[in-house]
Amino acid sequence: MNATDWTRDDAWARTRAPLHESTGLDPAAYTDAEFFELEKTRVFERAWVCIGIAGDVEQSGTLLVRMVGNRSIIITRGNDGVLRGFYNSCRHRGTELAEADCAVANTIRCPYHRWGYGLDGTLVATPFFDQVPRSDFDKADYGLVPVRVDTWGVLLFACLDDDTPPLTQWLGDLPDRMAGYGLDDWTKRDEQALEINANWKLISENFQEYYHLTWVHPELAKVSRVEDHYRYQGAGMYCGQTTTPVSGDDRDDWLVLPPAADLDESDQVSGRFVAIFPNVLLSVLPNHVWVMRIDPTSPGTTTETCTLLLPPSTSAVTDSDVEPTISFWLDVNSEDIDIVERGQRGLTHGAVPPGPLAPRFEEPLHRFQNILSQCFTRQSLEDIPVPTGDRVGSESDRRGAGLNPTPPAVERAHPGSAD
Repeated sequence: MNATDWTRDDAWARTRAPLHESTGLDPAAYTDAEFFELEKTRVFERAWVCIGIAGDVEQSGTLLVRMVGNRSIIITRGNDGVLRGFYNSCRHRGTELAEADCAVANTIRCPYHRWGYGLDGTLVATPFFDQVPRSDFDKADYGLVPVRVDTWGVLLFACLDDDTPPLTQWLGDLPDRMAGYGLDDWTKRDEQALEINANWKLISENFQEYYHLTWVHPELAKVSRVEDHYRYQGAGMYCGQTTTPVSGDDRDDWLVLPPAADLDESDQVSGRFVAIFPNVLLSVLPNHVWVMRIDPTSPGTTTETCTLLLPPSTSAVTDSDVEPTISFWLDVNSEDIDIVERGQRGLTHGAVPPGPLAPRFEEPLHRFQNILSQCFTRQSLEDIPVPTGDRVGSESDRRGAGLNPTPPAVERAHPGSAD
């Protein structure tokens, strides 16, 4: 039997069918090594990929090392305050410049022959190289090869493909939609990495839908009820939902911290849950943000980095103050890890044909999987279609979720057309 050519449009016919006729992805998308290798080049080496928290590279001379697809990159901030990214490879004979995050003062040095580069990537030192001069050699021609990097709010992004639209276009209306939180000023309070035995897409898809909430998260379902979930979907490469009101019951651990200052009436009482394609998941509450960055390591394994962020108005709270919130999210995440690992085993050992998506609950998956399909089939992401937003008040766009009683400011300002 011939292998599927995932770069062909017809390979994605069931994914691109209208929501009420579509199915989930083929099991090979989660288990097949060839699909995974293609995914690294067609998706991760061309999309805007989240590579960390913006504050991690706030200081000049801090060097971050990240894998993006098959490529290793370094990110630093110069003495001029400019954020820059480069391929992690010396221009002499290609040696890896850094193995892990570190501080480099003012010079990035190759460990092999000690070629040195300024924080702006320019070649500044070539020890002994001029003992026998070369007439064709000019240091200005051999700076580090640049990679596009950018930030939004608390997040740091990289993009290896110069044809891909800028981050502002990739995010669409999300910066406006979440402007009221002032995320630029939020700071990291805790971070830990987890190894998960599941494909990265299962983790993202699980986050995007609340169909599983009642059974997988019975405690969470008491404070984040199914009936309190609404659409939070504008134009951009993301999938979103919101919970209004965010409430507390037997377990109100996610509400114990004081809220951020100056939130509007909607942000004060709501939780925003946003999956930015491809690899970052944001839970934005009135008093904290829980970030999950997912980095695929094989078809069936993923590293998930969980970060707790606090607003500047409450950054001085104690460790004991934040411990209940961290424990809450780790407990919820443990339930999610168990179910996605079970999903991975079923896809690997069962490999049954995909079933239909539930229109009310799994529309974000349809949106996410269609973005994935476009990355696989387009020769360039220069003109990749950005998903449109919902028409505010539209019954068909709500798909049974009801009308949000406290809509976000961006929807109140631009109500659009309704059915």
